[in-house]
Amino acid sequence: MQLPIKNNLSYITVIAKNNHGIYLGYNEAKSGIYHKGEVTDLVFEKNIKIEHKAIFAEGNTVIFGLTRRIFQYNTKIKEKHLLNNFVLKNIVPYTPGSILLCTSDGLISYNYHTRKYTDVLSKERIYTALPYTHDSLFAGSFKDLYKVNTVTKKKTLFLEGYYFTDLKKLRDNLYVGATNLNGIVLFDNTRIIRKITESTGLTNGQIKKIEVENKNTFWASTNYGLSRIELKGNDVKINNFTQTDGLPSNTVAGCVISGDTIFVGTSKGLGILSIKNLMTQKNFIDKKVIINSVVAGGKEIFDTHQPLTGQTPENDIIFNVSFPDFTSQGKISYRYTIEGLSTGWQTSSSQKIAFYSLPPGNYTFKVFGIGYNGKRSYAPTEVHFEIFPKFWQTWWFKTMIIFLGAAALFILITVYFQKKRNKKLETLYYEKKIAELELQAIKAQINPHFIYNCLNSIQFLLYKKDYRETENYLEIFAQMIRKTLHYSEKTFMPIKEEAEYLALYLNMEKLRLKDLFDYSITISEKVNENWVVPSLLIQPFVENAIKHGIAGLTDRKGNIQVSFDHNGTSLCVVIEDNGIGIGNGKQKKADSFGVKLSQKRIETFRQLFETHILLEIYDLFEKEQRPGTQIKLYIKPYENQNTSMHH
Repeated sequence: MQLPIKNNLSYITVIAKNNHGIYLGYNEAKSGIYHKGEVTDLVFEKNIKIEHKAIFAEGNTVIFGLTRRIFQYNTKIKEKHLLNNFVLKNIVPYTPGSILLCTSDGLISYNYHTRKYTDVLSKERIYTALPYTHDSLFAGSFKDLYKVNTVTKKKTLFLEGYYFTDLKKLRDNLYVGATNLNGIVLFDNTRIIRKITESTGLTNGQIKKIEVENKNTFWASTNYGLSRIELKGNDVKINNFTQTDGLPSNTVAGCVISGDTIFVGTSKGLGILSIKNLMTQKNFIDKKVIINSVVAGGKEIFDTHQPLTGQTPENDIIFNVSFPDFTSQGKISYRYTIEGLSTGWQTSSSQKIAFYSLPPGNYTFKVFGIGYNGKRSYAPTEVHFEIFPKFWQTWWFKTMIIFLGAAALFILITVYFQKKRNKKLETLYYEKKIAELELQAIKAQINPHFIYNCLNSIQFLLYKKDYRETENYLEIFAQMIRKTLHYSEKTFMPIKEEAEYLALYLNMEKLRLKDLFDYSITISEKVNENWVVPSLLIQPFVENAIKHGIAGLTDRKGNIQVSFDHNGTSLCVVIEDNGIGIGNGKQKKADSFGVKLSQKRIETFRQLFETHILLEIYDLFEKEQRPGTQIKLYIKPYENQNTSMHH
């Protein structure tokens, strides 16, 4: 409701109320008193262009504060009285019977019954103030807010750089401040609790006045209309009202509430509205956005019902839109999105909405019209369009490129690994060749070494002129030489043949040493006699046992035991004697020439055939407190035991 009353079109700069009426201050040296539907003018000085800054009304006293004049007016006897001359910024209620005058020279308390002044804070330009305890108040300078102790006159900086224009108490220890730049600030007497700005939903961040409705609700006056702010726990609900809702103008100086009625002072007079009616008004406009034309594929199309298409590289699309909401007086914007493109909702005040370099796809353009007060069209306007791809943007072309790329990569990787493998095989081949040559060299050393030992024995027998024994010995020696030459050509030999060869050798040595020792060769049931072992590997250890272990025994008969067993993973060959032991021999077994050759062969077999042979030598006196030496050979082949030993 807007009252058709005389001078209701005057420019109102301030508004206040008491039980007798509503008081209006204009942008000149006259005021208006509204009562029961009529405004009565109150002229202080004619034709003087000084505007009202604040009005205070309590009982019969109304104080009209103009920029350079302050008048005290008695509504009962209609008498006005000119107060001291101040450059006034604001008037704030203080203690019963007194007010605070915010001036360019400081903060002054004025008792309107005794008409006495008291300095509260001097030599400081004060724009707004609010008492919060009996001896403390907030005082706002041009840009900062201070806490002031009215007894000690001490001031402390509280909030810096907020440019407060108005302060009100909402409830115990919760205050609301209007600022000139930063919207609305809620604070207690220690800190800021919340900021309410344009991003929260205000139409503008420049707030002039605050009017409290109740402990959770207040109104903010701006040059862009009126906002009602309601605090709901951690949420803030904001309703914005403008001319379209019945305000005489959007330039609102302030408002006062009386019951359900809100009186709004604007640049075009007084607006009187029902809060209930304001709150139940529709939040949308009964109109839709009109699509005037669409520029797609480089052509302007006016009939938007026909299929709209574009193709790369002509993949720009421009919508020319309008919103026929005349009450918004041209203050119109558009909220739009493109479904199929993840851009979210955007807002623009331009009637040309353009999208550049759209990727191929199906799209729907949706647009709402937004009126000046934030109300939007009841439904969106929708337009469907499609951007076609060039052949290189199609899925089959991309799939083909990916496939060709993957194939090329696969070929490159294969070639690379093939080269690497060939190089490795070449290296292995040369390593194997070297190892084979080494093995041949070792075998070439074994034969002369063995023959040398045998000839020594024959020489010894001839020396003793034992010709019959020499004949026997030569016969066995001939068999040994044949077998040795035969096996030295082979890399591996079956266990059965190895056992026969060892028996032949032990018989020959037994003959030479006149039954100085006994021997036994045992093959476990777990061992297959056809399994193969490296040829001529065991003989040097048996030779060592005779030569260094039992050859010098005088107190007991020698005994040599050779056994073949299998422990589940490896073939275990044990050569044991009851001789003098490693520690007591003139030459340690591990250092003998034959054993050294054998150890070299063990390493070569590992390199050449990946046959792992572990050699362990024990002094039985240290191990089991009995004389003798024990040699253990663990032969672990490179494949499964049961197959590899069939070579």
